[in-house]
Amino acid sequence: MDFVKKAQNHTKGHSSISSKSKAGSDDWVRALFDRIDAKDTNGWLEYLSNDARFYFGAAPPVDGKNAIRNAVNEFLSSVAAINHDIVETWASSDAVICRGHVNYTRKDGSALNVPFANVFKLGDNGLIREYLIYADISKL
Repeated sequence: MDFVKKAQNHTKGHSSISSKSKAGSDDWVRALFDRIDAKDTNGWLEYLSNDARFYFGAAPPVDGKNAIRNAVNEFLSSVAAINHDIVETWASSDAVICRGHVNYTRKDGSALNVPFANVFKLGDNGLIREYLIYADISKL
């Protein structure tokens, strides 16, 4: 698997996804995180295959879009806001890796900033079939 390292564009803005050729591009990665940061779970789920598997740290994996939707909505309802700052990405034809910092605003208004790394394993259709998040949110 050959990865291409890219500097990440920090500008926010929604872009649509339409083909595997866009998977892993700076616009594709930023749009995916924009949807999570906006708590737009349904828009974010457009990036995942129907049979996707979702891993968040040490939590048990979650299988399938409906179960993933429920788990992500539950998590997002526990914070007031979320904002990802992507530092860099690496992409190949079947995987994307990115790292950065995620800023959580708790419901009491206090903030937590932690580093993260995500791995997206892509299916033949260019959608994410495995979504892995590595972040220490134990202080959240």
